[in-house]
Amino acid sequence: MLPYTAYLRVYQPITTFSPRDRRHWEEYASSEDRPKRINALAAEQAENLGRTISTPPIVAPAGESEDAYLRRVDERLYVCPWQTRLRCWRSFDEFTTDTPKALIEAFVPRQEASRAEAGYRQWRDTGAEARPLILSSTWTIPVPWFVPFEHQERCLVLSADTTRTLLYLTHTSQARRRLEHTVTVLRDNIGEHAVSGSTERLVDWLGSVAHPDSLLELDYGGLPHLLSDDHLGSDHSVAEMSDAIEALSKGDGGRVVEMRQRITRRWKSVRALEHAN
Repeated sequence: MLPYTAYLRVYQPITTFSPRDRRHWEEYASSEDRPKRINALAAEQAENLGRTISTPPIVAPAGESEDAYLRRVDERLYVCPWQTRLRCWRSFDEFTTDTPKALIEAFVPRQEASRAEAGYRQWRDTGAEARPLILSSTWTIPVPWFVPFEHQERCLVLSADTTRTLLYLTHTSQARRRLEHTVTVLRDNIGEHAVSGSTERLVDWLGSVAHPDSLLELDYGGLPHLLSDDHLGSDHSVAEMSDAIEALSKGDGGRVVEMRQRITRRWKSVRALEHAN
């Protein structure tokens, strides 16, 4: 079973990578051994579980992953490296920040925690980019993540087997324009305080990691395995978010409240499942 986690991924054009990395990803794309798109998330999860259940558990792999999510659009290859080590380091850093020190050792032995912290610190000291191309959210999707997309970019696949997918894909340049438009509408109609910190972080993240010609994908990940066909079929959060922003720009407060309540009610019911028996 996949984790109930959603993902926001940036796919960089193959031409933006260094010659060495470009050769690697081109060979990877043509390999028959790589995880195919339909199985890639499960393959990544299996790899992570292998480290988690080892004794002692391993916080982050010794080397960076050589796998990636791939897309071809108009015969052009786009690559989103898994960046497993970097993402593990960042997640563990957040975990240790939010967890009392007395409890950390219940999850990770002190020696392994020290190893991970030292590795991350040394890596950052090299000046390498510390922001990953993949963001994740467990049990819910942050509302700002719906803003960069439009309804016609939606892809829903429901089948009798394990293939259950809901995702959106757009060009990052379009995504950034939509985000900037939303920020402007919020500031002009409500005030500076209406722009949430999560929205500002999303704008900053895209500006720092995404090439202008890259792609942005919102993948519901493991959530479709948790939700019914009816729930997924009626989930038009992106369209409702677009509708709310358009209504706000026109001063239609009633419509704004209606759309906001729909989104809030839908995702409140999903978050509640985290504590369900």
